[in-house]
Amino acid sequence: NIPHLSCYCLTVEEGTALGTFVRKGQQPAVDEERAAAQFEYLIESTARQGYEHYEISNFSKPGRYARHNSSYWNGEAYLGIGPSAHSFNGYSRQWNIANNALYMKAITSGTVPFEQEILTPAQRYNEYIMTALRTMWGVDAARLPAFGDGFTAHFEAAVRPYLASDKVEEQQVKYRLTTAGKLLADHIAADLFVSN
Repeated sequence: NIPHLSCYCLTVEEGTALGTFVRKGQQPAVDEERAAAQFEYLIESTARQGYEHYEISNFSKPGRYARHNSSYWNGEAYLGIGPSAHSFNGYSRQWNIANNALYMKAITSGTVPFEQEILTPAQRYNEYIMTALRTMWGVDAARLPAFGDGFTAHFEAAVRPYLASDKVEEQQVKYRLTTAGKLLADHIAADLFVSN
């Protein structure tokens, strides 16, 4: 009766000991079919135990969603304070310098040392698609016009094949991944993106 589960598929990263072992054949690579079967079993077994699959890698008892991560998935603003901290306001993101000594020196002189990226409408749309599609709430088509002209038409055309193949389902202008679609979440999101 654990209230929340975060469950991730193994990703073998370059530059790690495991990555080296796999590259040299000392450990087997991840079996994609087996990983997909395990993910489907996870979805089915957690549902039987009363968990909601509210984000690709996260399951919880009703209403017990991770508040911190949910703010990222819902595109909410956040403020990061301290060295290396990141902030986001919906239109730009910024990150403080990582060096503790330089950060402290700047703070004592009355400045906050950071870099900033202003997001284009296409970048904001793509981030919304990427994060919203991963959740049980899905992409709300009513929010797409706020990104600018053409985004709704692009989305509707790009999502059509996934609706036809039962990878995405639509209910009241909200588009969610089906179980089959969850296995291809990153691929589907990339197909729904617009280029800058």
